[in-house]
Amino acid sequence: MTSDAVPGTSEPFDPADVTWTPVSRRLIGARLTVTAIWLTPVLLLTVLLAVLVGEAWLWVFPALVVVLGAWIAWVVRRQVGAIAYAERADDLLVRRGIVFRSLVVVPYGRMQYVDVNAGPLARRFGIASVQLHTASPATSASIDGLPPREAARLRDRMASRGEARLAGL
Repeated sequence: MTSDAVPGTSEPFDPADVTWTPVSRRLIGARLTVTAIWLTPVLLLTVLLAVLVGEAWLWVFPALVVVLGAWIAWVVRRQVGAIAYAERADDLLVRRGIVFRSLVVVPYGRMQYVDVNAGPLARRFGIASVQLHTASPATSASIDGLPPREAARLRDRMASRGEARLAGL
């Protein structure tokens, strides 16, 4: 806590009255698969170049690709661990990020529609994404890596809560 913090308030990215729900760890596998799809051809090309040219210093490039892949794997695990959402009475909170943290608050009454998406890779890993759309693009939010049943439940719940909040207008 800094000296200018107000006593009794919580961290801005971790409100005190909130129970966070993490996303599925299967999102790690999906993101690492995409990384492998991109890095494997680059690795193969750099190895082929090093073999064909025959210069020892060219093996630096395949080594850099491997180091990059290992670093991405470490970062992805940490990123997915930082993604969570929380349902409150009047809004939905979505947080993500470790170094560059983000907390998006989407009031139910401002929601226009809710999308659930799952491409072929996401379906293979048994996950889906929920996209919440509001009138303002700045307050729209997405939650990646949800099990399909949870994504459908969240979609239905957000849509019903949004309709209930709009009924009073």
